[in-house]
Amino acid sequence: ALDQLSEATSAAGTNWALGIQARCRALLSEGQAAEHGYLQAIGRLGRTRVRVELARTCLLYGEWLRRERRRVEARDQLRAAYQMLAAMGLEGFAERARVELLATGATVPRRSTETAAALTPQEARIVRLAVAGHTNPEISTQLFLSPRTIEWHLRKVFTKLGISSRKELTVALPDLEAAAAAT
Repeated sequence: ALDQLSEATSAAGTNWALGIQARCRALLSEGQAAEHGYLQAIGRLGRTRVRVELARTCLLYGEWLRRERRRVEARDQLRAAYQMLAAMGLEGFAERARVELLATGATVPRRSTETAAALTPQEARIVRLAVAGHTNPEISTQLFLSPRTIEWHLRKVFTKLGISSRKELTVALPDLEAAAAAT
């Protein structure tokens, strides 16, 4: 199966295809070969828009690092995987990452109303407008701000919520509504 996959992914030659190939090789390898495969997969998948595959690879690498008793390194990968998976709404994978994080002795960051409450009222307004489908220039017109200011606020929001795109904001919206109701 790996030979067939390798033939297809090598022919495609894209970062996504070669990243999946590297991850599969890592899953079937041990020691340095496995680590090299995971790192190569993360590097290649990090250059694509397919964030779910990057998150799953971080999860697998984190699990592998924990089994190798490299808990501190595992925490970084598992924390990144948990944040990405939770933001995407992939609860099963996010829970798997959370359990692995706990097994390393780490505390798991909360992704709930407290996270949404960390947004300023201005950031929450911008998020609501972005989720409603408005572009940065449209939002800037409504709020009497420059489009660059809107872009700056959205970057801050992405960092606070642990997400990387406007599409992922819809996952955070219920938290924002709950936070608004609590205040």
